[in-house]
Amino acid sequence: MSILSYLHVVLTTRLVELRRDGERGDSPVPTAVIIFGLVFVATVVTGLALNRANNWMTNIPTFTNPGP
Repeated sequence: MSILSYLHVVLTTRLVELRRDGERGDSPVPTAVIIFGLVFVATVVTGLALNRANNWMTNIPTFTNPGP
């Protein structure tokens, strides 16, 4: 049997097995929704941290030279 015939039989057999297996997991939609939610929460948390850091930096009094 030549290598091409062997590969054809192996590929055909595997494709038949994959078609027969009905349970292949969740669709990608719930996964995409979860990822979008995590990105949204991370963006909000980063924005809040940036806002607090900016407020903290603006509340630091400016340096004035006490003079001689």
